[in-house]
Amino acid sequence: MIVFSLDGHLASAESLAASLSSNVLNDERVVVGELELRHFPDGESSLNILSNVDQQDLVVLCQLHQPNEKIIDLMLFAETAKQQGAKSICLVAPYLAYMRQDKKFQAGESITSRHVATWISERFDSIITIDPHLHRYHALSEIYSIPNRVIHATDLITDYIRHHINQPLVIGPDSESEQWANAVAERAGCDAIVLNKIRRGDHDVEVSLPQLENYPNYQPILIDDIISTGRTMIKAAENIVNLKGKPPICIGVHGVFAEGALSEMQEADIAQILTCNTIGHSTNAIDVTELLAAAVIDIKNSDVAVAGDSL
Repeated sequence: MIVFSLDGHLASAESLAASLSSNVLNDERVVVGELELRHFPDGESSLNILSNVDQQDLVVLCQLHQPNEKIIDLMLFAETAKQQGAKSICLVAPYLAYMRQDKKFQAGESITSRHVATWISERFDSIITIDPHLHRYHALSEIYSIPNRVIHATDLITDYIRHHINQPLVIGPDSESEQWANAVAERAGCDAIVLNKIRRGDHDVEVSLPQLENYPNYQPILIDDIISTGRTMIKAAENIVNLKGKPPICIGVHGVFAEGALSEMQEADIAQILTCNTIGHSTNAIDVTELLAAAVIDIKNSDVAVAGDSL
């Protein structure tokens, strides 16, 4: 098995390979593959896979924020690796882009989540991701036709809260965060409040006031799957502080952080900003490597079982 990094996060690939080496089937040695990936002045990609991938199981790690260029590189890698005899290619995308557009709201609008899912499914043998933005889809298999594993960071976030935060009160900043807030609160043994949000634009949101009367001296924790512009959390934090609550700790599974978002959040009434390392960032405090390794092994075990059944 060979792990490739296609987004420049070589340290993450090395950590994943090390975790797989100690857990993978038959004591196989897992190494980090070598490749050359560069871009011509006009933006075109040039790819050269230096490692021998013939009859090898490949794991391609790629954090798909700012996804357009990366998706082209993924397509080129998969096509090239298959031509060189790769046995299988598993895409590990801790953050999976192109999930928000899941419905046509007006004539001519592209449902991009389905198109990208088709492109990836045609070229990869399996996909692993963490907490994808499943809004109108009930499962990733509705759009991805290859075996998949969807991992949840809930337990890791819960462990962090238990070990680092006293008297936590989990707050979901909008209705879409309700599943995260309630799941984390239940496992952490604390209460949860879910707010309502009205979005008028990418940077214009209104968030309802939390009911904090019964939680004096509690530490509010705003939790959501994605932090992008940060406006929802900023507005929620302002409301909490205006109601005499403590400045909240913000925890996001995926720290996308649009341009200027982090600095705006740091200047707001927010005590701390934490994310999982699904996207490499200075706010990373929760490591998902072991979860990813376990999912890769599970996919591999399933493949071995199917091959054995077919003999």
